[in-house]
Amino acid sequence: MMLLPGLLSAEFCKGEDMGRLFLVSLEGNFYSCKHCQTHFALAHDIISKSFQSRHGKAYLFDKVVNVTVGEKEERNLITGVHTVVDIFCVACGSIVGWKYESACEKSQQYKEGKFILERFKVLGPDGSLYMEAPEPNAVGSDVDDV
Repeated sequence: MMLLPGLLSAEFCKGEDMGRLFLVSLEGNFYSCKHCQTHFALAHDIISKSFQSRHGKAYLFDKVVNVTVGEKEERNLITGVHTVVDIFCVACGSIVGWKYESACEKSQQYKEGKFILERFKVLGPDGSLYMEAPEPNAVGSDVDDV
């Protein structure tokens, strides 16, 4: 089995009603699910820490592992209309952010294929939980400084 750079090992877990579930284990500083500690992304794959979600701070990542995607939908975010899919922890099913499929504005197309992890929903590289969660907005936003 070939592993991507930054990957330590691959493990197999037994999933309910789904047979075997393949999980990627990351090596180094990584973000993980706050509910089940499944690994999601390496800290050095962060593109920006200046995004906002319905639950507060969110980070834009180049690569994310161990997630499944929901249905495509159009969202009107602060930076314009984007086609996105929600992303869920493959192990416990918690929603942890979204993936940008496409952006209408040319200036926002750098986000296509990139992932947002909501900081409130993941553990940091040191195991920390981001505790600030303001009142949820009706719609998430994606303010950034890139």
